[in-house]
Amino acid sequence: MRLHGLVTFAAAVVFWLGPAMAQQVEVPNFWDQHQRVSRPDLSERRQIRFLTSVDFPPFNFLNDRGRLSGFHVDLARAICAELGVTDRCQIQAMPFRDLGPALKAKKGDAILAGLAVTPENRREFAFTQPFFRFPARFITLKEKPLAEPMVSSLSAKTVAVVAGSAHEAMFAAFFPGLLAKPFPTRQDALEALKAGTVDALFGDGVDLSFWLSSNDAGGCCVFSGGPYLSDRFLGEGLAIAVSPDDAELATAFDYAIGRVVAKGGFSELLLRYFPVSAF
Repeated sequence: MRLHGLVTFAAAVVFWLGPAMAQQVEVPNFWDQHQRVSRPDLSERRQIRFLTSVDFPPFNFLNDRGRLSGFHVDLARAICAELGVTDRCQIQAMPFRDLGPALKAKKGDAILAGLAVTPENRREFAFTQPFFRFPARFITLKEKPLAEPMVSSLSAKTVAVVAGSAHEAMFAAFFPGLLAKPFPTRQDALEALKAGTVDALFGDGVDLSFWLSSNDAGGCCVFSGGPYLSDRFLGEGLAIAVSPDDAELATAFDYAIGRVVAKGGFSELLLRYFPVSAF
C-alpha cells in the first residue's frame, strides 16, 4: 500500500510549521541534525540495489527520454555517494505491486517508492526514519489571501474539501468551528474555488503545489496559512523499506540522508522537483 493520501495511524500528531508565505521557496527540514549516527562500514556488501516504480511523480517516473527519474532516484544516488558505494549502486524499476515480493525474494535491498509506513508494513519490513512529510494546505484566490490563525480568517467562510478524503476528516477534526463543503471530486472543488463559490480549499499540499503552477490554475490562486502535518490523517511520511533482518542497512541510509541534509543536497532536491513549494 502506497503512503500518499492514506489514513493510517490512530494517534494524531499535528504540527503547524509557521506561516509559509505563498509562492516563496520554503524548504522544510524533517531531519534531526542533532542526531549522531556513526559512519557505517559497507565494505562487505557487493552492491546496494534500490527498487522503485515509475508511477509516482515527481518522486519516481520516466522522463521524456524514457529514463528513470525523480526525487527518489536522485536521493538514492546521493545516498550511495555519501556511503562511498556509487560504483556498487543499482536502481531498478518495476510495478509497485511487485516491490514487496521482490525485496522478500532478495531481488533488491531496499524499496524507495512511497511504501506506506503502516503497522502492517512494519511487520514485514524495517524502515529508515521518515525523510519527507506530506503537508495539508489551504489555497485561496490570489486576490483574497488569508493569514494565520486560519480559524479566525475563515470564520463564517466556506472551505471546499473532497468528500471521503483524509483531508476532509482532518479538516473536521482540527477546524471543527469552520464550515466545510464536500465536493465529489478534486476537480469539482478546484472549479468551485476558481468560481468564487467557496472561500478556500483544504487538501494535499504536494498535489496543490503542482496545480498552482499548472495552466489549469492560470495563476488564480495561492497557498494561505499552514502547512499542517498529521500522522493520524496523512501518515508518517516517506521512508526507505528494507528487509527486517537488514536493519543495519536502514541505519546506513539514515546516516547518509543526514549527511545529504547537512550539506544542503536535500534542499536542492526539493527545489528541483517542486516548482511551487508545498511548504
